[in-house]
Amino acid sequence: MTALETAVEAVHHAGVPGVFAEVCDGDQVWRGAAGVADVTTGRPVTAGLRHRIGSVTKTFTAAAVLRQVEAGRIELDAPIGRYLPELVPGGRGAAITVRMLLDHTSGLAEYLPYAYPSLKPYPVLADTRPDSLDEHRLTRFHAEELIAMGVGAPAVGTPGGTPGVYSNTNYLLLGALLGRVSGTTAEQCITRDVIERAGLRDTAFPTGPHVDGPHARLYEAWFGMIDPPRDYSVFDMSWVGPAAALISTVSDLNRFFGLLLAGEIVSPASLAEMQRTVPVVSQEGKIIDYGLGLHPTEAPGQDTFWGHGGTVWGGGTLAVIRADGRRRMAVAVNLQRWNRLDSAGRPQPHPIDDALAAFFRTAMYG
Repeated sequence: MTALETAVEAVHHAGVPGVFAEVCDGDQVWRGAAGVADVTTGRPVTAGLRHRIGSVTKTFTAAAVLRQVEAGRIELDAPIGRYLPELVPGGRGAAITVRMLLDHTSGLAEYLPYAYPSLKPYPVLADTRPDSLDEHRLTRFHAEELIAMGVGAPAVGTPGGTPGVYSNTNYLLLGALLGRVSGTTAEQCITRDVIERAGLRDTAFPTGPHVDGPHARLYEAWFGMIDPPRDYSVFDMSWVGPAAALISTVSDLNRFFGLLLAGEIVSPASLAEMQRTVPVVSQEGKIIDYGLGLHPTEAPGQDTFWGHGGTVWGGGTLAVIRADGRRRMAVAVNLQRWNRLDSAGRPQPHPIDDALAAFFRTAMYG
């Protein structure tokens, strides 16, 4: 058994029902999987399953925006009010630029706790409840109403100020921007300019609450408040749209990031813009470096990797590529928020965290 096979098995044995991944080193490709796609039937996971990739979608959306910048339809440092005055009116529309939406320095709040009332105390996790997940399983949200929640909420920073605060409101606005300048929908624009340009065969926005094709069930624990974890694989993803709704495979993700860093999705100049980072407070409350839909990951004294992670209800994904483009990794799991909370509401360490970290080290550094 290879080190990668041992590492992926360890993630399953630590408590994830199913995990699958692809690791590329130049022309060498390893694909592996461990565990089950369905805890009831015992159906095994395989490396070719389609999966909800969550916020990895943001890299696709950012690339589509940069393509429109290259075409002269969008200016990176133009105010969003120039394009969408009805969605971000007045002084804020004049102060917030397209770049600030891309790198989360707009100061716009996250709309999610307003759309999902039981999550309202978020990010104070101990006071949240997962009830809204069931209430809105099949709710069809309109992007404009979600954007209005985020724009109408108290600001979390000043436009352009750092550290920025990660917010899905930014990327719903970018979706509205793509629709406005392209004359199509954001989903059609991203599909045409990014997904099809990259030749991705198994990547698409959902057209309904189901994942088409072979896929795993997605189990959400919400920090131990859902016990046993509940299957949320059937879910209307209009609550995140161009911020986090894409479905893909680990192979497609590795292909996409390989082409992106090779300058074949956006120009080298646009890629350089995507790699200009600022400090941003992540959804986990940590300060990370974030570019335009991309952020770096590195270990002390070792190589830099670029990529993005993503979560949905029950599903998690991480896709990264070494700065030289040679080594790539994409991994997916079908359990989320497995950590229990302490008395102060802080997620506690779990063996899954260590097993995933060990897998990442093996996959990225060999």
